[in-house]
Amino acid sequence: MTPNQLPDTYRHKGLRRKLVDLLRIKGIRDENVLQAIDKVPRHYFFDSSFLEFAYEDKAFPIGSGQTISQPYTVAFQTELLEVKPTMRVLEIGTGSGYQACILANMGAKVYTIERQKLLFEKTKSLLPSMNFRIRPFYGDGYKGLPAHAPFDRILITAAAPYIPDALIAQLKIGGIMVVPLGEFDVQIMHRLIRVSETEVLTEKHGSFRFVPMLIDRAKDV
Repeated sequence: MTPNQLPDTYRHKGLRRKLVDLLRIKGIRDENVLQAIDKVPRHYFFDSSFLEFAYEDKAFPIGSGQTISQPYTVAFQTELLEVKPTMRVLEIGTGSGYQACILANMGAKVYTIERQKLLFEKTKSLLPSMNFRIRPFYGDGYKGLPAHAPFDRILITAAAPYIPDALIAQLKIGGIMVVPLGEFDVQIMHRLIRVSETEVLTEKHGSFRFVPMLIDRAKDV
């Protein structure tokens, strides 16, 4: 079913408000992020048989070995990005499309890359009905989208073993990249600020768990 066919009932909206309240308790302070969480129906990104899990603060499998991230993680990464309307944001790892829609709801112009073909096709068919400015691409996230660079913000939504130089090169001076770094079970969330052509400031913001960012080129799987 598409979002146009799925209901967004008072119950769904009430569950989103409870989720927003929980995220506030957990430390999310950016009201623009919280408003986006409140506005984007997370249950649209779930198969109908799993809708009862949509507003739990948990990650959930979406196929192809990927997950829809925990709402707190989505909110935390988005808060670190400091997104403003009209910014050009590159997302590495489209997944279900939920994170892209949160960014678009905040007024960003979103470019998003997915390397799992089946997941890409599924999400690509869903996104137009969400009525946001989102451009999905199938390809290798490590290469970014040089033809569309530079970007004000870059968000990586999978565990990266290192920061690709190609992505740094596609980030504007003054731009921000948020990425969970680490090859093992736990990653450290990093925020990078590109202050000049050659200098990048790095901040660390706690431990998280992500599925791995795949290094090899995109395949039709």
